[in-house]
Amino acid sequence: MFGIFKKKSKEEKLQEKYNALMKEWHTLSSINRLESDKKYVEAQEVLEELMALQKN
Repeated sequence: MFGIFKKKSKEEKLQEKYNALMKEWHTLSSINRLESDKKYVEAQEVLEELMALQKN
């Protein structure tokens, strides 16, 4: 019940951002290849940041 007031950690925020970007990437992959590639690169940057955060 009190979990609604809990702030999300940076790790959780990055994971959500990564998931959203990958969903956009998948949607764009059949429509616009150039935009799809941009979303994929952006998602990979977020993933690298997430991996670095988990390493520490």
